[in-house]
Amino acid sequence: LVFHSLLSRPSTTLSCWAAMFAPSARSLAESLRHSRSAWSANALRSFAAGQKFVAPPMTYIAGEEMSWYTMKIIQEKWVDPFCDTSKWEYFDLSCKNRDATDDKVLHEAVASGKKLGAIFKEPTITPTTEQVKEFGLKKPFGSPNGAMRRGWNGITISRDTIHIPGIKLGFERPVFFERHAVGGEYGASWKAVGKGKVLTTYWPEDPKLKPIIVDGRELMDDESAVVVYDNPLDNVEDLGRIFFARCLEADIVPYVVTKKTVFKWQEGFWQRMKKVFDAEFKEKFLAAGLLDKTGGELVHLISDAATMQIIRWTGGGFGMACHNYDGDMLTDEVAQVHRSPGFITSNLIGKNEDGTLIKEFEASHGTVADLYHMMLRGEETSMNPLGMVVALLGAMDHAAALHPENQEAVTKWTVNCREAVYEAFRSGNGTRDLSGPTGLTTEAFVDWVAANLEKRMALPGPPVVGSTEVAEEAPKPSKKLRRNYASIDEEAMKKFFDKFDTDANGSISFEEFVDMALDLSIAPLKPDAVKEEEVRDEVHAESERP
Repeated sequence: LVFHSLLSRPSTTLSCWAAMFAPSARSLAESLRHSRSAWSANALRSFAAGQKFVAPPMTYIAGEEMSWYTMKIIQEKWVDPFCDTSKWEYFDLSCKNRDATDDKVLHEAVASGKKLGAIFKEPTITPTTEQVKEFGLKKPFGSPNGAMRRGWNGITISRDTIHIPGIKLGFERPVFFERHAVGGEYGASWKAVGKGKVLTTYWPEDPKLKPIIVDGRELMDDESAVVVYDNPLDNVEDLGRIFFARCLEADIVPYVVTKKTVFKWQEGFWQRMKKVFDAEFKEKFLAAGLLDKTGGELVHLISDAATMQIIRWTGGGFGMACHNYDGDMLTDEVAQVHRSPGFITSNLIGKNEDGTLIKEFEASHGTVADLYHMMLRGEETSMNPLGMVVALLGAMDHAAALHPENQEAVTKWTVNCREAVYEAFRSGNGTRDLSGPTGLTTEAFVDWVAANLEKRMALPGPPVVGSTEVAEEAPKPSKKLRRNYASIDEEAMKKFFDKFDTDANGSISFEEFVDMALDLSIAPLKPDAVKEEEVRDEVHAESERP
């Protein structure tokens, strides 16, 4: 009864109750989790009818820890007063529930997403060996992402920068990324082996055709790891159409990134992307003037060069499409330039048999365990939910596009919600990662946006959109306010700084910065030098090839 009543009270009481039960914070968390079903099925739908629009069907996948808690109070205060979500299908992908259902819940969630075509997913936990023991799980269930990508015929993972009008975060204009959702290292199989021979053989589906030896080699070391993976190419043309259409709509210059000078098997990815571009998009990009600085052609970038350009092109306005692993690594770099993963989207796009797109929306960050444990101890937290909110709004907009009966009402709510969040940050009522020490707590931020959203929704007519002008230089709070700063070795940082502060004046001059960039191998290269490096890579690869 205590925990059911907690769920119906203002969310700030959670911290108070957590402080009272601090010795058993994990028990509190589990009680909240067990109460979740009743909350999602009953409390979520308990507001008076007539004031709300019916939200179109959507799959809602709930996760864990601070991200789950924050989305819980967001649903209570932003969603429930305006949206009838009775058509949503809800799935609890917490470790405990996956364990209790022997992962049946994951398969049901995948089936629901395939059926409805619009999915919102909170960050989830892939438990470590230690967490398996801590949670009392029967086994370490793997990441749900693989099952989702297979079940939804995953084509690409779109990772884009999130921008708050009026605040400069990193890149001035949007940066788009398409990461091939299948194949590569993430689909690899491997074995630890010793000395011996390895033979990799391809067996055609047609039994009349002879098998083909892909590779044969002798292993000379006592310990080796043999790895096998493939790069599927059938859906690359779909990836290209999605990527180029998005870039064209957003007035963004597209690039294709591979390491094909060294990894010859990546040539097929580039060729298919270029074929789609030349046949279906080139004339449109030329007409829009988006190829004026690329010689009128789609440009291929070696992944090494892409790494440098991401640092240099802080004006934004570009997009990159690449293989699975490269996309994962390069978007991590984009996140650092653009402040943090909290300001990057992560949307999986798949395809149904009838050609309709399946879109799953989530944030790029994790469950934010450290803030969750702080909250359970009764301490103040300041969780920025922007990435999750953008994902929720994207999922609702896509659901409305698939079921347009209430699309106008959905759009009014999603635009007003987005604008209310933006206004909170612009007015200094954001979370502390952007607003500094005077920023709001998790619960206070949610309350501020809720009040602003209520005012906006009460206005007649279409939603009011705020200024799109970007401040020349938005104030930036000290990075010491970031959650993970406690793990930083300040003494080592000071020694590193002193190494390049050669005149010991407490600042880095341009010449000292040049030395540092060269020493760290991050100095940007001129275009001709980039091309020369590509040639050297190719020559080196040929000399190393057995």
